[in-house]
Amino acid sequence: VQLQASGGGLVQAGGSLRLSCAASGRTYGMGWFRQSPGKERDLVAGISWSGVDKYYSDSVKGRFTISRDNAKHTLYLQMNSLKLEDTADYYCAAVRMGEPFYTAPSYDNWGQGTQVTVSS
Repeated sequence: VQLQASGGGLVQAGGSLRLSCAASGRTYGMGWFRQSPGKERDLVAGISWSGVDKYYSDSVKGRFTISRDNAKHTLYLQMNSLKLEDTADYYCAAVRMGEPFYTAPSYDNWGQGTQVTVSS
């Protein structure tokens, strides 16, 4: 399954963006990672196949919302109240079958990144 992220861009602090990730086929658990220069790639949000169960890192909890539309094979990340420190390349990813969506090592299928830049 191929994953393609989109929706990044330049936004002022306090603003919002919505990222999308189109999958070419069925996936199981999915998530969004982000990586800024000189830092590791971190899992910021994950979601079960059903969409019922979700995970958020402490850094985005209460501001970001992950969701999915399985009929469209699409994953979303609604990002509100953006901060300067949210600036990063954002990647969507899918877990190996049977693996939990809330841990980074579960993910083995990555899309290309989409850049998010938050300005003051």
